[in-house]
Amino acid sequence: MAIPESQETIIPLIDSSETQPNTEPDDDTHLHHTLYRFENFLRLFGFCQYSFWSFSLSWLAFLLVGVALPMILIEIFQCANCEKYQIKSFELEILVCESLVAAVSLLCISHNLRKYGVRKFLFVDRYHGHMTQFHDEYIRKINGFFRLLLVWLLPCFLLKTAREITRVASVPQDSLWKSVAVLLAFLVSWMYSNVIFLSGSCLFNLVCNLQVIHFDNYGKLLEMDIDVSAYIEEHIRLSHYLSKISHRFRIYLLLQLLLVTASQFVVLLETTENSKLINLTNGGDFVVSSIVELVGIIICLQAAAKISHRAQGLASVTSRWHAMVTCSSGDPSQMGVDNDTETSYPAFSLPINYSETDLESIDYVPVPTNTQLASYMSMYHKREAFVTYMQSNPGGVTIYGWRTDRALINTIFFVELSLVLFVLGKTITFTTK
Repeated sequence: MAIPESQETIIPLIDSSETQPNTEPDDDTHLHHTLYRFENFLRLFGFCQYSFWSFSLSWLAFLLVGVALPMILIEIFQCANCEKYQIKSFELEILVCESLVAAVSLLCISHNLRKYGVRKFLFVDRYHGHMTQFHDEYIRKINGFFRLLLVWLLPCFLLKTAREITRVASVPQDSLWKSVAVLLAFLVSWMYSNVIFLSGSCLFNLVCNLQVIHFDNYGKLLEMDIDVSAYIEEHIRLSHYLSKISHRFRIYLLLQLLLVTASQFVVLLETTENSKLINLTNGGDFVVSSIVELVGIIICLQAAAKISHRAQGLASVTSRWHAMVTCSSGDPSQMGVDNDTETSYPAFSLPINYSETDLESIDYVPVPTNTQLASYMSMYHKREAFVTYMQSNPGGVTIYGWRTDRALINTIFFVELSLVLFVLGKTITFTTK
């Protein structure tokens, strides 16, 4: 009777059935708790829309907290002759930009989670991530998701808090408690929207980093004495996962790039055409918004570049492996033994037969038979075909056919950075008037 995994077209290289019975329950329980905590975080911010009610509640909360609340606060907090401290058109445009990028993140991520679930979405379900030696690394990467989110979100939150305190303190209000309530409401709304936006970027980073684990392990698989076709099947499996990642995130990445670029152009038009005085108080949100959007794009592009670099680097790894195996004296043509017979030499070692004379060394050279030579040449051509296959299939994350390699990353990064630096140059302005 065939096991369930034998029904899949792609079989993992390592059979964990012999090594996992004693350790997998504890490891899988620990991984399950980590994924449960991770899923609760996503559910808190409305990403887990598994039912109609959760879908409705998620989008209702987003519309109320992320859109309606800041719009009401902008109207309430508006005062006459306060252009030095706040400009209403700027506040509304920034709100639209932040709401759009957060909505794209919520829409795309929730759609994938609803379709695949957390485990399959992260490729850590019992089929894709059943190997015990990867459980600890899976847990470490998932915990790194929270660290990455906190490291980037906390400095931006501090900048936003400083800007809001300055504005609230500068605009006259009837009551101190009203000012404090408005300040807290602004911060809660900003935090909610930007956590959703950055969580989408960090989640894409997490999915890519989980696959980096398998790409880094591919070099260790080459040290195992298995057939070349197994290496090709493993590479096909990894390439298939990259294709899935590209397909699931391509709309998300493309929309985020377009929206961030469009928002930066809107900022440029406003700062250049507006004749009012622009300073850190009334234009500070431009700085904070630009930094947050740039951080989200950098996180996505860094993850895409990392996984693409790992995938393309496998061609170099396999070429080096082919050269080492070919030059090793453990080959059948040089050792005079059958290919299936285990030799006493470790992998890639170069044993040397020290002899007194050249004539004596000739006596020790084994003459391969026709069968041994044919077997050696067959293995050599298999390895050569494997290297050619790897060089012809570099792999990597793609966006509708465009591979996110270093050239594309550099182009996008410097375009976005140029726009952000221009915005900072227009907002950080000191005047003597």
